[in-house]
Amino acid sequence: MPQDSRPRYNQPLGGNEMPRFGGPATMMRLPQQESAEGLDACFVGIPMDIGTSNRPGTRLGPRQIRDESRMLRPYNMATGAAPYDHLQVADIGDVAINTFDLKKSCDIITATYSEILSHGAIPLTLGGDHTLSWPVLRAVAARHGPVALIHVDAHADTNEAMFGEEIAHGTPFRRAVEDGLLRCEKVFQIGLRGTGYAPEDFDWGRNRGFTVIPAEARWHKSLAPVMADIRAAIGDAPVYLSFDIDSLDPAFAPGTGTVEMGGLTTIQALEIVRGCKGLNLVGCDLVEVSPPYDPSGNTAMIAANLLYEMLCVLPGQP
Repeated sequence: MPQDSRPRYNQPLGGNEMPRFGGPATMMRLPQQESAEGLDACFVGIPMDIGTSNRPGTRLGPRQIRDESRMLRPYNMATGAAPYDHLQVADIGDVAINTFDLKKSCDIITATYSEILSHGAIPLTLGGDHTLSWPVLRAVAARHGPVALIHVDAHADTNEAMFGEEIAHGTPFRRAVEDGLLRCEKVFQIGLRGTGYAPEDFDWGRNRGFTVIPAEARWHKSLAPVMADIRAAIGDAPVYLSFDIDSLDPAFAPGTGTVEMGGLTTIQALEIVRGCKGLNLVGCDLVEVSPPYDPSGNTAMIAANLLYEMLCVLPGQP
């Protein structure tokens, strides 16, 4: 018989090959490799919490997300996606940040992601605090030009400064605008809510062309129609998805640093990520999981599932 010429794609280690509590401590128990060479997509961790302003612990997020991903299976029963049949994926480990210097860490992140993107791989980032989105976007925009953005969060993260510092987890998207990394008319912020200091907390982005969808506007409603409108508005532009776990109500995801009541549900989170199918996604992140405030592991489990769902909607598969 002729030799099978189909490419051999990496597969997660199955539960019938190794008990779920054993095996490699990688995302979905995938093979690990040192670089993104030869990959279509990669999981990469940024174990950082030196940009946080309230509760710490997100430096432990990537490790806990990987641990909670051990129950995930390769086939998506709801959408029919089978990413490991069409994409070469591996876990390439963590970015070696400088845990004593946030600004140096940002430069390290940008350099690391520039190398990842040079191989044509799409990075799926396990955070880490939300500061990381700015240096990642610097690398993404250097390769693709200014990008569209879907930003799911309780907070706008467009502060001018925090404690006098311009680099922190509340400032990444103001820095991204100032650096010309975003196509502001194609930026969508979903889930914003809570208290603030002034209307500008949410209006700064609106005044620059962002579409802001507060959580209250979608209480008890599906987000599928919203995502259809977003897909139409973004078209074929390269787009980055940044998902802060605090966008979810703390009833679902208490393990984060800056919780706000009245948030999105896990069902709405799935509608958002699944609604990205068909977009030209060039990178995604899932940030702000803080295991010390997540004793049940549910926050990290939700994060692991959402990262898998992001993989399921990447370009290059049916």
